[in-house]
Amino acid sequence: MPRLLPRLTVLCLALACLASPAVAAADVGFKTVSVPDSKGAPIEVGVWYPTDTPAKAPPPNLGDQPLALGAPLAGDHLPLVVMSHGNGGWFGGHWDTAVALAKAGFVVAALTHTGDNYKDQSHATDLVDRPRQLHVLIDYMLADWSDHARLDPDRVGAFGFSSGGFTVLAAAGGELDFGRIPSHCRDHPTHYDCQLLAKVPMNTAQAAAPWVHDSRIRAVVSAAPALGYAFREQTLAGLKAPVQLWRASDDEILPDPFHATAVLKALPAASTEFHLVPGARHFDFLAPCDAWTRKNVPAICNSAPDFDRTAFHRDFDAKVVGFFKAELGTKP
Repeated sequence: MPRLLPRLTVLCLALACLASPAVAAADVGFKTVSVPDSKGAPIEVGVWYPTDTPAKAPPPNLGDQPLALGAPLAGDHLPLVVMSHGNGGWFGGHWDTAVALAKAGFVVAALTHTGDNYKDQSHATDLVDRPRQLHVLIDYMLADWSDHARLDPDRVGAFGFSSGGFTVLAAAGGELDFGRIPSHCRDHPTHYDCQLLAKVPMNTAQAAAPWVHDSRIRAVVSAAPALGYAFREQTLAGLKAPVQLWRASDDEILPDPFHATAVLKALPAASTEFHLVPGARHFDFLAPCDAWTRKNVPAICNSAPDFDRTAFHRDFDAKVVGFFKAELGTKP
């Protein structure tokens, strides 16, 4: 007869299983999907997920982490994290964070925003459409994705960087005060956001358009959020989810105190976890650069000489995973 575990050990194991968001698999699977959008072109999405299939090699332009391409999903009742990139980005900009989350048992779906990506900037200032696209992605993952039945619709998180940082705040219930943007750009015409608005003028009709929020988002990570000055305490009142907020101390693209600091002041302190990264620049929140990126997109690899981006991401990814585990670990 097998030796029985002590009762306390059994109880602790049971509680650990209840608190865990998912049982982490040995490897990470990856696939791309095309998500139909009734208001635009299909949305390109990369999906990272736990799998028991051994990973073989890194796919092109997605870092140095071996992935199991097209492998079957491992696990059930899995939490979902959706990702929104910054202006001119794509779904693979945060591949290392996606891998870290998938290793911890999360399914991660990162979209390439239609009209605001590295190939197409034609709708880069269509601000209201960004959270709408994120809502379309969540709908798809929970209802139409091939493994949607193995996701837990009560455990959805959102991660965003730069323009994606404002996007996830808006998707979770926040709204911009469009009236603050013209005055800010009159005072700071050289700022990146104002330069972008000058190149791609904003359709002023969107100020009256309804924001698309998604109450299924239960936790938000916002790194270096753009347009922070256009949020107010009143316009963030609808955001009920806890927020992990990040700011780079030497952000040259979205300088302090107009963005992350402005958001921090407008969010309730009790539900906000704030991290300041000494010595970091704006693009340090993107995955560490490989040789191809350093050669072809050097602007996003401009870390300070004494800033170790790889070491920072080990800490950053661990804290992002820890936050989502804590907030999405059990059903509400």
